[in-house]
Amino acid sequence: MTDWYAVGVGFAVTLVLGIVGLAIPGLGQLTPGLVGGFVAGYMVGGAGRGAWHGLLAGSLGGILVALVLGIAVGTLGIVELGPLGPVLGGGLFLVGVTVALVLGLESALAGALGGWVAAR
Repeated sequence: MTDWYAVGVGFAVTLVLGIVGLAIPGLGQLTPGLVGGFVAGYMVGGAGRGAWHGLLAGSLGGILVALVLGIAVGTLGIVELGPLGPVLGGGLFLVGVTVALVLGLESALAGALGGWVAAR
């Protein structure tokens, strides 16, 4: 069962550190994903659960953006392309979710480490 509180906290940590990372050189954009995934994994405990929760925390923002863009393109595509508009929006959504999950893999690794540390 997914602990959405842990995912939300990990996502919030990722978001805040990502904003700070824009202003502070050296922090970069890899660090927020690692820290957010670690926090989510630590909160749930266990390497497997930590990896899952870290993956969700690291890719949640991308999934939400893909959802909004998919709905917008599908809705606007009805006007321009007729029945092909929703197909285009759905394809964009699937591509966006896939990219978000691939980019969240570093958070999954950090989540597994956090879960392993918490289980000790």
